This record gives sequence, C-alpha cells and structure tokens, in this order.
Amino acid sequence: MAGGNVTVVTEFVLLGLSGSGSPGPLFWGVLLVYRVTLLGNSLITLLTRADAALHLLMHFFLRHFSAAELLYTKTIVPRMLADLLSSGPTIPPTGCFTQLYFSLSVIAECGLLTAVANDRYAAVCRQLRHSTLMNQGACVRMVGTSYHVGIITGTTHSIFIFTLPFPGANTIHHFLCDIPPVLRLAYVSTFWGEVGSPALTRAFILTPFSLTVASYARILAIILGVATSQGRRKIFSTCSSQLLVVMLFFGTGTVAYMRPWAGSSQDGGQVLALFYTAVTPMFNPLVYTLRNKEVTAMRRLVKRHVWSP
Repeated sequence: MAGGNVTVVTEFVLLGLSGSGSPGPLFWGVLLVYRVTLLGNSLITLLTRADAALHLLMHFFLRHFSAAELLYTKTIVPRMLADLLSSGPTIPPTGCFTQLYFSLSVIAECGLLTAVANDRYAAVCRQLRHSTLMNQGACVRMVGTSYHVGIITGTTHSIFIFTLPFPGANTIHHFLCDIPPVLRLAYVSTFWGEVGSPALTRAFILTPFSLTVASYARILAIILGVATSQGRRKIFSTCSSQLLVVMLFFGTGTVAYMRPWAGSSQDGGQVLALFYTAVTPMFNPLVYTLRNKEVTAMRRLVKRHVWSP
C-alpha cells in the first residue's frame, strides 16, 4: 500500500496445508476419502431415482442432500488435492470467490436436513396427518426454499466480502477460501465485516439447527413414552440414520462457525474445516447404506443392470 491507496490483490496464497510436513500421506488419505464420497453420494442419487422402492419422501430429501454434498465436495477437495502437490499454492480472486460462494452451499444442506427432520416428526408424531402435511407440493417447496436460501446467502456474503478493501495482504492461512480467513485479510472496520457477515452465517446455521433439534426432541419424547422396548426400537429405527447424519453435519459445522473465530487457533480451525469439507460428506452415504432397504435396492439394481443376461 502506497500513498494511501490499497494495493489490488491479483492472487491469494493458501498456506493452510503447506506446513503439514510430507504431503504424501495426507494427499492419499484425502484422495481416498474424496473417491468414497463421490461414489457413495452418486450411488444414493442414482438409487433413489432408479428404484421404485426408494421413491419415498425421505429419499427425495436424501437425493437432494447427496447432490448438494457432491457439488460442495467437487468445488473444494480437487483444489485441495492440487495444492497438496504444489510447493506454492495460489488461487486467483475469481477462484477464491467461487470457493467462498459454494462453501456456503452448506446453508442449503442445513435446510434439507431440517426438512428431513420435519418429515420424521410428521411420520412419528402426526401419523394420521403425515401424508397431508408432507405432500409432494410441500416437499418441493421445502427443497426449493433450501436452495434459494443457500443461493441468496452465498451471493450476498461473497459479494459483500469481496467488495471490502484488501490492504495488499494476500496470504490466507487456510487451505480454502472460507469466510473467517478471508475476512482476516480485509479491512473489517465496517459493520458488515465485524458483525454482519459472521452474524448472518451463524443465524442461517442456528435457525435450521434449532428447528431440527426441536423435531428430534419431540420424536425422542414419543419414543420414551412407548411402553414396550420393541415399540421403542421400531420407532427409533425410522430416524436413527438421519439423526446420526444430523449430529455429524451440525456438530462439525457448529463448532467451526459458532466459536469466536478472531481469537481461535488457526490450526484448530483448519482441522475442523478439513473434517467437514472432506470427511463428513463421506459419512452420509456410509450411514444410509447400513439400512437394509438401501442395501436391498443396491443389490436389486446391480442384478438388473450388471448381472442380467
């Protein structure tokens, strides 16, 4: 910066994983997780469309959640793998903007998980009105609202953050362009930089998280009120896999975004980010394929299209 002018940043340097020692083990580990994630979520998307037994409302939401996971993972992880093999990883402002924009697709995923929780709540607590409350039109509106909120959030956050002046600093101590590390480079002596953007991000995470927790709390109350252990297991089996995915997704996301980022350990933030960008999307298909219905559908699809004469 000279003469009071702000230097135009032409590229950002990503230092997040440069100090991790030999990149070989981390590279191969992330690559393996990435391939499992792509295969698993692609299979879920295919199975829930191709097999009539999986044309249920829950699988409708699951298909869109897997598609959002694929979009998010394919935006972040390939760049991460390339940077692990680079001695000086850099990213242009347009690439950084794209990463920041699509990293906020997690807001849409929050909405989709809330929709799944509402479906499970209606199925367990409002059984007689389940088909009325969760009709096709309502489900399409829920999915559409989730995507619209994700698009609006990603657009507004990305545009406002990249209109902040960057005082010549271009080193991001992270492996991706996420909100906290990018804001550290900018002049944040504005309401948007200091309060607005972090507050909106937390609000868009906390709101669906609170609604999801409320739905599963009501389901838990119903389960505890069932007299027989067999009845409790039957009800719990209808939402156990969804609950596990919710815990993994919101657990890592909440810890990553709810903590005061300005005073947090950068290394700790990168470990959390690595977990929810690369590892958490892998667990979604692994959890759901443990269900007998999904395993049976997979076997049926393989027999039909692979082993059939």
